[in-house]
Amino acid sequence: MKNTIRVERAIKNMTQADLADAIGVSRQTINTIESNKYVPSTVLALKIARVFEKPLETIFELEDGD
Repeated sequence: MKNTIRVERAIKNMTQADLADAIGVSRQTINTIESNKYVPSTVLALKIARVFEKPLETIFELEDGD
């Protein structure tokens, strides 16, 4: 699954730490999600979408192999 978290953070001028604080996880968790090393839970993905005020599907997208 790919995501646009890095782009969305840049638009809102947020650091990984800012986003992590906003949703209650560590900065390392945000880093691993952005790097596609970790697929977030549904709840975590929804929290991220809420921070960016965008639909979940605009931030997370399934790839052909998923």
